[in-house]
Order: sequence, then structure tokens, then C-alpha cells
Amino acid sequence: METVSVIGAGSWGTAVARHLVMNGHVVRLWSHNAEAARLINERRENPRYLPGCFLPDGVTAFTDLSQALDGAAAAVLVVPSGNLRDVARDCAAHLAPSTPTAVLTKGIEPSTCMLMTEVAASELQGPSRIACLSGPNHAEEVSRDLPSAAVIASESPECAVWFQHLFHSDTFRTYVSTDVVGVEVCAAAKNVVAIACGIARGLGMGDNTYALLMTRGLAEMSRLVAARGGNPITCMGLAGMGDLVATCTSSHSRNQTFGAAFAAGETLAEFESRTHMVVEGARACRSVRELAQAHDVEVPIADAVYGLLYDHVPLAQITAELYARTPAEEFYGLSSFAPEVRCKA
Repeated sequence: METVSVIGAGSWGTAVARHLVMNGHVVRLWSHNAEAARLINERRENPRYLPGCFLPDGVTAFTDLSQALDGAAAAVLVVPSGNLRDVARDCAAHLAPSTPTAVLTKGIEPSTCMLMTEVAASELQGPSRIACLSGPNHAEEVSRDLPSAAVIASESPECAVWFQHLFHSDTFRTYVSTDVVGVEVCAAAKNVVAIACGIARGLGMGDNTYALLMTRGLAEMSRLVAARGGNPITCMGLAGMGDLVATCTSSHSRNQTFGAAFAAGETLAEFESRTHMVVEGARACRSVRELAQAHDVEVPIADAVYGLLYDHVPLAQITAELYARTPAEEFYGLSSFAPEVRCKA
């Protein structure tokens, strides 16, 4: 049994806290919201972010970060990507240098194009003890013990295996990897594709369109992973195809749901205010484009989502521009990993 500090009490952080307690551990859960912490401790529920999920007595909520991290054998960071750097910096003063730390935040930091583990490592001063966890894991399903799985990646195989044992259960399978870049780029980029799929759903498009967006989105993810130094085969796994399918098709997906709401006329600010949820894909499309531009990688779907959300380009124009693109080899940009097929005109 370990004492684990879960930093972030949103829907995923709450589900993770419950899972770890059900796995035999003690969880100290940090929330920035005093009312949420009170309800967790008194009613054993986080109704704003994960209603209907009963939290066992092994979960104790705190609003003081030093108390939440006191005596922790491990830390699990589950905060929005825009807050990760500040939160990790605050954690550094209360974490021992050897404390294993898992980053469950998905995203790429704007301007720096740093991955979330890189952001955390720069503040915690210990990349060898940092891992990330990703996969098709909706909080609503993990909290009900429905069968799920995730991949845990770290530059340190020992660190990855340590967290594998911490999280693995009869209903939550865990796999390990050393391809941190591949796992994290997939985790960020798939949210952008999910917004595109949500927009398509909101406009009444069909299954062919969803499949088109997901497969070409997967190609964008693969090119980005390769350019950033990761292994494109990771895109075929849980962090890539697995999470992409779940995020693009499920009603639990805030990114896909936002896309549908956007197609119906709701703005990003209105959606986030109504749901109390951060649409990570809306922020990721900025940093995904920055990363792509830095490595000269084409990301037409991310470009399209950015154009719709931030440049307010009409949907008809975006659609026309996508279909006007010059036809190409299916796996262009990945010639080192897949042989190019030369077709005669």
C-alpha cells in the first residue's frame, strides 16, 4: 500500500483517486476549489465534475498543496495543461527529489512546444523519475470499473514499471513504453481531431466523414511523432488509435461534444462556462500547429480547426480548402517508416 498524492480534482483526477484507493492505496487529493474539497470529504462525491461517483474513505481532499503532498510515495499530476507549469513549480517545494511523478495532463505548451512531462521535469528537476499515462480512458467509465487500459511511458523503464504496478488492476490494464514523445504527441493531437469529428457530427455528416477525419488525423499524428523524434508505431497503440477512437466517437468526450456544440453556434467560452470543463483540444490546436511549423510538417486538420475557432473562417471555405488540396501518397511524410507507392497518372 502506498500513499499517493493526486494533484487535480477534476473528472479525471477524481476517477484516478478512486481507482488508486480501490487498488489498495491511500490518496491525498488536491483541489483548488474549497467547496469541491468539502463535498468530497463530507459527502464522498465530486458532484460538479464527476456526479454519481462514490469516493471511498481512502480519499481525503485538501486545498493546501503542502498537506496534499505530505508523506507521498508518489505524485500524480492531473491539472489542465495551461496550469501544469505553475502547479508543478508549487509542488517542487514539497516533493522529495526521488519521488516518482506521473503526468496525466495532455497537451503541448504553447510557444515552447514542450511536452507535459518536459514542462513538469523542468520545474521538478528530475526527468528520470517522471512518467506519463495515456489511453482511451473516460473518467465516467473508469470510475465504474468498466474494462479500460492505458500506456505508461517514461525515459526510465524502472519508473514506468513502478507506475504500472501502482495503476494495474483487474479492470484497468497497463502497458509500458519508453516512447514518451510518441505517447504525449498523440495525447495532445487526438483532441484536435476529436473537435473536427464533433463539428462533422453537429453538421449531420456521415460515418464515412468520421472515418476520413480519424484516419487522416492519425496520419497527422504519425508525421508529428516522427518529426519530434518519437516512434510512429506508438500511434497504433493505446495513446494513439485507442484514445483517438474513444475521443472522436464518445458522448463522454468534451472535445467531440464541443465540436458538435460549435457547429450549432456555441462559442468556446460559452461551452466551457456551461460545462465547467476545459476543452484541451481548442488549446492544443495552437501548439500542435506551432510544433508542426517548427518541423515543417503538414497538419491540414489542425489548421482547419484553428481557422474555424480563432480566425473565424467560414466552414464552407474550410471544407473547400481541404478538398482542394493536391492528392498525395497516403503515407507521405513517413517514407522512412512506410514505403512510398509511386502511381502513374
